[in-house]
Amino acid sequence: MESESTFVAPEGVYTVTEEHKLSALGVHTVNAAPVTYPTKLRTVTVKFSTAKTANTQVLSGLLGGNREKENRKDRERQQQEKAGQRDDGLSVSSSETPEDAPSPDPSTFSPSPDNVTSPTLGHDQLNSLFGGPSQAGKKKSIARPKHNMRTTSSTFITRLQNVDNLSRTLSSKQGEITFLFYNSSKSFIWTEAGNKAKKEPLARIFFSAHPTCHDVNQTTVSQERIDVIIGFNTGDLLWFDPISSRYGRLNKQGRICTSPCTSIRWVPSSPNLFLVSHADGTILLYDKEREDGMFTARDPDAALPPSLDLNGSSHSSFTPPGPWNPLDSIYVTLPPWHPASIASATTNGIKADKEKDRVPKNPVSHWRVSKKKVVDFVFSPDVKYVAAISEDGCLRVIDAVEEQLVDSYASYFGALTCVAWSPDGRYILTGGQDDLVTIYSPWEQRVIARCQGHSSFVSAVSFDDIRCDGRTYRFGSVGEDNKLILWDFSSGALHRPKLQTTGHHQRMSMTSSLSLAIRRRGESSVFLGGPGLDGPVSRYHPAPSRNEVAVLQPVLIKHLEGELLADLIFYHRGMFTANKIGLVKLWIRPLAGHPRHINRRTNRSNFSADADLIG
Repeated sequence: MESESTFVAPEGVYTVTEEHKLSALGVHTVNAAPVTYPTKLRTVTVKFSTAKTANTQVLSGLLGGNREKENRKDRERQQQEKAGQRDDGLSVSSSETPEDAPSPDPSTFSPSPDNVTSPTLGHDQLNSLFGGPSQAGKKKSIARPKHNMRTTSSTFITRLQNVDNLSRTLSSKQGEITFLFYNSSKSFIWTEAGNKAKKEPLARIFFSAHPTCHDVNQTTVSQERIDVIIGFNTGDLLWFDPISSRYGRLNKQGRICTSPCTSIRWVPSSPNLFLVSHADGTILLYDKEREDGMFTARDPDAALPPSLDLNGSSHSSFTPPGPWNPLDSIYVTLPPWHPASIASATTNGIKADKEKDRVPKNPVSHWRVSKKKVVDFVFSPDVKYVAAISEDGCLRVIDAVEEQLVDSYASYFGALTCVAWSPDGRYILTGGQDDLVTIYSPWEQRVIARCQGHSSFVSAVSFDDIRCDGRTYRFGSVGEDNKLILWDFSSGALHRPKLQTTGHHQRMSMTSSLSLAIRRRGESSVFLGGPGLDGPVSRYHPAPSRNEVAVLQPVLIKHLEGELLADLIFYHRGMFTANKIGLVKLWIRPLAGHPRHINRRTNRSNFSADADLIG
């Protein structure tokens, strides 16, 4: 029987086992400001060693703790005296000299079903793919943030509340522990998920600005460190390790970009690189170990030709004959310390005035994606593409390796508000102000279904990895109608709708297929001959009409009372929901009937079989 804390899905009963909410006791005065930015959720699972190892670590800390503490205080005092006003700046920077990286083979990254698998890419490879300096042959330990949050004099961090005996609490843990991170007003919370006895958060940090988004690095996580990047409405970025309570700042006081951060994603398999989207329509690539550089992005409408654009080495994925069209290209500005910028300046007889101009700094790269706010973005499982949504109502698929726009899709109505990519890379979900969840197939370049069930803006969409096997898929959505909705679909059940064979529809189908074939050959554009095909192939796909797209009905609709729902994420034990003011609920899965985890190595054969059914 359903209640406020339970609902019945086809696989069984989901039950709320715990709630996380900020208590009135201990809330800092700066947190009394009205809620402006909704709560966002991230989880990470940490594997702690056995009790014997933990006790050994505690004993080592007791034996050498005092000496280390004294040494640390001396180092911090010297650093603060030396840094002066920069006591909360970024702690480390890259010391390697940039080297020219070989250009990747475009054929390797063609958007085909055979490349849907998710290889593990090393940091060195990603650095070269995303335009950073090549580190091949150089082994470097992963840096840690240096500044102590407990003793900081920064006015940006106003207060830190840790649970009593945090170190002892962490050292006593064994097995796999899931931690939850979320923001609420001007605070950021770190707590343990699934521990009913521990209701107080492990740490709560109060800031003078609003945290708007954050992400946890799944590559570097261990019982000794957790790398978290937090974005703020001021454009600032905070690199934070909750285990050691240490931090570093990037884009300090909006030195690189003053626009509010809207979404953050670590580059999968990379310990250093992450992308940040901003409300001014840009996406920036950062390296957490670099300092902020003096950087000004180019205006694409006033940009010089690439061959003459030397002070910043800007280039675009497509050079239109007129003003920049964000529906057909993204505009990339490379900073002066980028290897390509240095090579271009050298080719044209321009030498760097100072050697420090060659020192790698942030940003690594700058993408101007839209003239309106970029709301959110996600990586494809193979880390080659980025799906970005914006307030102009477009979903953009970007080749992150080549830094080029692949396709853009218009929403049915209004702005898009959330996006997710399926675990096997075959489908992209978006939710929007049209009250719809839309399913796209990026490989077929079309909308394959619209999901009707919400009666207000959709706030978040998420795939349930455990219930996705490459043939059947489960995903969930929440909206400002306070509905939690679960959806199931099978790839074989979504048949291609009948299209007209003459006129506009035939022309769009032909140009879409040709455009895909052209881009697979590495060409940016081509002029086509024939009736109606006298211009360059467009990457823009207008929204199809209602009778051209299949409609998917929900499996379950659960209405939740309280503030508007803001986020939804799945994890192995169940799912988390959050409302705008920071009330987080953990819904535990049914005990029986858990499907096996998806095996991404077998998706290639599954895709081939299902493609015939769709077709």
